[in-house]
Amino acid sequence: MSKLSEPLKQLINAAHAVPGTLKAPPNIRSTYSRIAASAQGRGVGVPAWVTISTAATMTMNSPGSLVELFNLASTVPSSPLSAPETAGLMREAGLKCISFNGIPRSINCLGAFREGLPRDVFDAIPPPASRKVDSSNADEAMARGRATWDSIYRPFEVKLLNKLAQSHPNLPVHILAGHYATVLSDPEPAPGTEAFKVGRVLTSVVGISCLRAQTGVGPQVTSHVFGLRKAYQDGTAEKDVEGGEWLASDEGNQWILNVVDEIVQALGEGRGSSFAPGMQGVKPKL
Repeated sequence: MSKLSEPLKQLINAAHAVPGTLKAPPNIRSTYSRIAASAQGRGVGVPAWVTISTAATMTMNSPGSLVELFNLASTVPSSPLSAPETAGLMREAGLKCISFNGIPRSINCLGAFREGLPRDVFDAIPPPASRKVDSSNADEAMARGRATWDSIYRPFEVKLLNKLAQSHPNLPVHILAGHYATVLSDPEPAPGTEAFKVGRVLTSVVGISCLRAQTGVGPQVTSHVFGLRKAYQDGTAEKDVEGGEWLASDEGNQWILNVVDEIVQALGEGRGSSFAPGMQGVKPKL
């Protein structure tokens, strides 16, 4: 295999292209602490605010901040989660970020998160894959994914699929098969992994948080805000999400968005989202 030239490597890693992840700013622990206190005051449990914070932090591409979030969340006295359960929940939320942020940031953040965790914590998370699809379960996975899609977008679930197909006939095929069936809906958890499940409610929370932190996708934020509310209208909401019903209210929706904005402000150090800030101050050499 031929090697990359030095000029090409320098161009790939040029500062204006922002090739690396965001470092954890010195004040990020205090930002997460404020969010934790705000959540507690509103009856929002650790799993919910940690899921919001994880998704926003993943979108901002700051794996070091994820470790800081874990270090705080795993020591909250009132948390129902052990340290491995906290890490497992964050890892599962990070996986679901793929459907909103794309694969690269999840690869960056999940890999660095694993390296930053205490070894005994990581080793305590059961390793088997739970989302493999083959000929024995493909129909079940597709039905599960379609049910999640319908719950989020009802009463427009069919109309939206038809609209997507007009843009490209394979767009709804990929969204349903590649995301809702395999990532956004949940198979039955294996024994010992129940606490890691990012179910119907928290999946909508992941969507809202990622999309808000991206910027530029207001219509999709709106769709997933409605999707969160519909979980409590159609009975698909989990019963054990502490504060979930309040998060699905108007006041709770605003709180989620404000939490994400605070994380973006802290991680971006006032520069806004790192998801797609553009390249500034550089003239292409053509």
